[in-house]
Amino acid sequence: MVFLRRTLLLRYLLLSAMLALLLFVSSFWLPQGGARECGSPWQPCLSFYHQKPAPPWAPEQWVEPDGALSLIKECPGQSFQASHLLLYLKSSLANDDDILLEPYLKSWDQLLKFMESLGPMVSFFSQKVQEKVVLIRELSLRHNAEANGKPAGLQTPEAFGLKAGAYHSVRSMMEAELKADMVNFSYRTDSGCRTLLRLHRSLLWLKLMLEGLAEGPDENGQYKTPGELSRDAYKVALAPHHPWVLRQAAEFVFLALPERQYFLQLVCVQNQQEATPILRIIIHALTLVHTRTQQLLAERDMLDLP
Repeated sequence: MVFLRRTLLLRYLLLSAMLALLLFVSSFWLPQGGARECGSPWQPCLSFYHQKPAPPWAPEQWVEPDGALSLIKECPGQSFQASHLLLYLKSSLANDDDILLEPYLKSWDQLLKFMESLGPMVSFFSQKVQEKVVLIRELSLRHNAEANGKPAGLQTPEAFGLKAGAYHSVRSMMEAELKADMVNFSYRTDSGCRTLLRLHRSLLWLKLMLEGLAEGPDENGQYKTPGELSRDAYKVALAPHHPWVLRQAAEFVFLALPERQYFLQLVCVQNQQEATPILRIIIHALTLVHTRTQQLLAERDMLDLP
């Protein structure tokens, strides 16, 4: 038992050291463009996937699955709550052709808690997501403070900024930032639109990973591990937009993810049979939000902002 613990500890320390080294190296070269910028030794091209605009989308109404409220339980002793996530996702869809930013970002607050509960290695992803959520909130506060002649530092997102004004919704944010020339289609700017696109891609990664967790076993009765599911989702959603160095660093995150049973416990269930209907409810909500965001970005040709 002691030997096994030492082996696991050494493995974890080795993975952590290698990830830290890769992150240090990658900090000297951060991608400024989308999936089209490739071909250099630092960023080989990926030919297996390129995200295309979604087909014309008709607004979908929120359909509450039968017994959804009774299925989703509060999980005592943990920060992530699936019921809170669903509430915020539903609230973000209150307007038929738009996404309300305050509940959208609160959805990300819950998703960040989910990611952080998976262990310190996942900070490779969660830290960048956290920075993007904070940036949109800061942009909202700054814009509304300037419009009202008040210092931005005296306000909070809950009290001022995201509930009204230019950053009330995705559509209003896009209109305001385009009018203010904050969005550039040739080089990187720290705009809310560009930041939303990065969150949008990360949402797809999480959605695809949860879809894999909701699936049954293969023909041999075997389930894919969370690491394998995360890797498959990453190849579709994020890898086409990351340089080679970051793609290699991500591999260490997948190796360090906990077992499937740990993921099931995060939604307060004990087995796959109980987890599948709950995961499908969450996936349905994520799909609605992702589809609407995709359409809004496509309308403004913002799916490839650098």
